[in-house]
Amino acid sequence: MPYYIQRGNIPNKRHIQFRRPDGALYSEEVFGTEGFAGPTSTLYHIHPPTQVSGWKAMHTTAPEYVETDVLRMRHMLSWKMKAKGDPVSGRRVVLGNSDVEMALCQPAHGMDYHFKNAQGDECLFIHFGSGVVRTMFGTLKFQPRDFIVIPRGTIYSMEFNPLADADRPANATREEMPFGKFICFEAVNGSHVLPPPRYISKKTSQFLEDAPYCERDLRVPQDPLYYDERGSFEMRIKALNRMHRYDFDYHPLDVVGWDGCYYPYCFNADEFQPIVGMVHLPPPIHQVFEAHNFVICAFCPRPLDFHPNAIPIPYNHSNIDSDEVMYYVQGEYKARRGIGVGSISLHPLGIPHGPHPGTIEQSLGKTHTDELAVMCDTFRPLMPTKEAVEIDDPEYPESWKDEHFKRMLGYTNGVAGRA
Repeated sequence: MPYYIQRGNIPNKRHIQFRRPDGALYSEEVFGTEGFAGPTSTLYHIHPPTQVSGWKAMHTTAPEYVETDVLRMRHMLSWKMKAKGDPVSGRRVVLGNSDVEMALCQPAHGMDYHFKNAQGDECLFIHFGSGVVRTMFGTLKFQPRDFIVIPRGTIYSMEFNPLADADRPANATREEMPFGKFICFEAVNGSHVLPPPRYISKKTSQFLEDAPYCERDLRVPQDPLYYDERGSFEMRIKALNRMHRYDFDYHPLDVVGWDGCYYPYCFNADEFQPIVGMVHLPPPIHQVFEAHNFVICAFCPRPLDFHPNAIPIPYNHSNIDSDEVMYYVQGEYKARRGIGVGSISLHPLGIPHGPHPGTIEQSLGKTHTDELAVMCDTFRPLMPTKEAVEIDDPEYPESWKDEHFKRMLGYTNGVAGRA
């Protein structure tokens, strides 16, 4: 995390005696990364965090990829997916590789257990719905268009409020989307989801003045901080590409205080300050987070390019060494036809892509866009799962087959003629 915070009660030095009201010692836990050379927090538990029992291996979490030798552009219609499971068990990986897995989730019910992803950082983007994430660091309230960054190893549960009919998309019933919908980007290569280094001061780790967001835009854990309860509590841990179950005889969220730079937080896409220019700028200006071998961007509502002859939609470009995934959240995406709320496009390495025929001319003179889309660019090919193929639009690769510039300047089929 980019800055230090403190929550709850802690002693005035690390690794010294800190006693509970009954005289027993609180159990200190150093929650560290990269062999204690990376970001770390120090937590104080009511009960020793080592006191667990009932280990049981449950099921594999490894995605099964299909069509791994197929190279083509894809359009996936995520609104075809129905509610399933809870905010963890209901996640369905649609695309992934050895660095990142992208999953969709429309939970059908709540969680009756706590969860720890010991395999990778998670970055959740809330499309529909609101609620709370209760973590070992405290409580985070979330709302639509929130990114929730949950560092590897964090114990949490996620609770959605029932979704009001007015907040549900028109193409979803209450049974199909009772609580909400989010996407999850999981770093499965052991790296951490962080703000881009170019936004951060090398000397102080402070956000720089030209960064598109800063510390004030981040929402960090708040009260209630901890629960002092005895009983039987189920914990599910994702590790080694498998879900494991442990039993606690005390509430897993029993941390009375902590401090450090490693914790979950929220950032809302509405707080992103878009960078604009005279002519069209490349996707890195929209970057919000990155991890090893992938980046996450937010294309937010913004003024468009202001050169008098600007073409205010993306130019054709080749992903020479990366795949590009876009998840369309709201608005009208002016470079694409047939794209709607909840669409997912995949443009793989090796194939140039750009505006659909006719959209360049239609965009000329536009001064503002109301679009919101979340993008993930990867530096290894992304593979689809069976769930992705089931919602795939087979006509999408053919949708560029048309004239971009209808018989302009007397050109017909690429040959100059008389106008």
